[in-house]
Amino acid sequence: MSFTNELLNTVMRHAGQEVSRKEFLSLAGRGLAVGVAAGTLAGCQSDGASSAVAGTPTTGTPASEVNANTIYTAPNGQKVPSSEAVSPPAKVPSELDKPIELEAWKSDVDPKSGPTPTPMPPDKRVGYALVGLGHLTLEEILPAFGECKKSKPVALVSGSPEKLKKVAQQYGIKPESCYSYDNYDKLKDNPEVQVIYIVLPNSMHAEYTVRGAQAGKHILCEKPMASSSAECQLMIDACKKANKKLMVAYRIQYEPYNRLVRDMIRDSKFGKTKYIQTQNSQSSANPNHWRHKKDLAGGGSLPDIGLYCLNTSRFLLGTEPTEVFAYSYSTPGNPLFKEVEEHMSWQMRFPDGIIVDSITHYNTHDSRFYRVNSERGWLHLDNAYAYTGQRLQTSHAEGPAKMQNQITIESKNQFATEMDHFSECVMNDKPPHTPGEEGLQDHRIMEAIYQSAREGKPVKLTPVQGTDVFRGPEPKQA
Repeated sequence: MSFTNELLNTVMRHAGQEVSRKEFLSLAGRGLAVGVAAGTLAGCQSDGASSAVAGTPTTGTPASEVNANTIYTAPNGQKVPSSEAVSPPAKVPSELDKPIELEAWKSDVDPKSGPTPTPMPPDKRVGYALVGLGHLTLEEILPAFGECKKSKPVALVSGSPEKLKKVAQQYGIKPESCYSYDNYDKLKDNPEVQVIYIVLPNSMHAEYTVRGAQAGKHILCEKPMASSSAECQLMIDACKKANKKLMVAYRIQYEPYNRLVRDMIRDSKFGKTKYIQTQNSQSSANPNHWRHKKDLAGGGSLPDIGLYCLNTSRFLLGTEPTEVFAYSYSTPGNPLFKEVEEHMSWQMRFPDGIIVDSITHYNTHDSRFYRVNSERGWLHLDNAYAYTGQRLQTSHAEGPAKMQNQITIESKNQFATEMDHFSECVMNDKPPHTPGEEGLQDHRIMEAIYQSAREGKPVKLTPVQGTDVFRGPEPKQA
């Protein structure tokens, strides 16, 4: 009789009653016995109690059934107290994108743990070509792939052969998948590449989006989307003509804290929102950096970091501004601001009388926050636009007491989250949450802000009816 037949006959003899653990262990070894016990006995027992959910068998062994009084004897004869080598109970769905459900152990007093990670196998993930190996790519984006579930880097594009070679070796990119800007169009011949992620100076976004779409690849583009609304429209048209998806990397719209504030506003947690204060400032030091060249950047503090104030306000409220009024200033003689603005402050009037007051600056210590002021309380998110370190505080009154709370939730890698969202859109052929139209709307508003600053008067915007008009479907919770 074969080993498998002997084991199955033993199971059948004991169907409907408890099977001796020792008998299983002697026949199959501890690892196989646990697996067979979960699958075979579930089908033998008439009450079906060993499988909590149809199609999702519960495997493992409850702690109450584990024999802790065992002794491990090492090869040198040393004896060590031990316990039975078994796996705790768990529900293991067959689908790769469904999390394994481990047995509960926390009470309702503490926050619930999130689902276990569900990374796709490497050969099932969407392949990305990274275009540009500057600060953002090397410091944030490439490391973020380590936390991705559906995305992987498969190609690099750079104008520096030395940097290209080293980075490719560090991240396991094949030499034949390394490209220069001159042979960028050859990406069309690389079947591993499904998405091109453009991380270039703003003035290059339009060209490399158009060429990437013509090469048959989906496009994820860093913000600001381009240098003008006209360029944005060219990018949108090119991707539509090629039947390829276009997403703008508005990571804030995928970040858990900002999404929580959005939900609290929409749910009127503290009543109707009245006005919002936003600020995003930092200090620059290199006048030769491309961000300080107007032909490359398209502008200064407004499109680079002020854009976060603008886009996040639109995201939180879901509606579009009807009017802007702005003021701009650059310190005379400062070489940093010969071509681009140092400071921009502006107000946006939204429907229902909501005013958003925003400030961005290129020559102050970094400050990245917003405060939502409502009828019965406020929400304040510090480090709102930073890569990490968000801190959410709220304030409201309860009788004679003023309640101030700090809300802590699990943080996520913002780059991994947005890339995995786009990968899911590619896998399932659905529109992204932040498509090109979202970026185009921001550029229309920024152009009005610049116009207001030049003319010293308010500028009306084209009215937009509805909520979340320029956004695609809601992303899944990360």
